[in-house]
Amino acid sequence: MTYVVGDIHGMYRPLAELIKKLPLSENDEMVFLGDYIDRGPASKEVVDFLISLSKSYKTVFIKGNHEDMMLRCLNKGDCLTWQFNGATATVRSFGSMESIRKYGNFFESLKLYHEKGRFLMVHGGIRPGIPFEKQDEFDILWIRDEFIYSVNPLPGKVVVFGHTPLEKPLITSDKIGIDTGCVYGGKLTAIRIEDLVIFQVPCY
Repeated sequence: MTYVVGDIHGMYRPLAELIKKLPLSENDEMVFLGDYIDRGPASKEVVDFLISLSKSYKTVFIKGNHEDMMLRCLNKGDCLTWQFNGATATVRSFGSMESIRKYGNFFESLKLYHEKGRFLMVHGGIRPGIPFEKQDEFDILWIRDEFIYSVNPLPGKVVVFGHTPLEKPLITSDKIGIDTGCVYGGKLTAIRIEDLVIFQVPCY
């Protein structure tokens, strides 16, 4: 079975509780949709927990726009956008920028997407009407309304995404959205894509 987890944003306690709720076996796979850091108080604890999970289970870590902003800051000195989007909480959690750099292997290894059968998992979404191989990385990480309000944006695929906070999971024939605003007092959500079973914990 494949369990897909929505945006965490430094909320370690709900993440640990959610993983405990998943009926995981050694053959199952967990896919995380990005935005592990920023805004919440415990980004370092979240990343440490995910790395630890990867040693015991099959895991796929997708890059979110927040990890992309952080990498642009670390690699190119382009830090302004990140500073306006929760960087302070992340630096506080890690202790320093140098401490964050020590996790470079993890952040550089994040995938832009993951496919499993008819499901395509990305952070933000895709631009409708464009073949996936021609999609722009910026759209995959950042797109919102043009994708969410589209119909059948990628024929033949169900796009599973996070990024856009929703009051409850969005499940339609062509897309599944599972960012339920944990860092804003909502819930942290996972979905088992084979049978669309939802798992959630409250965030506090």
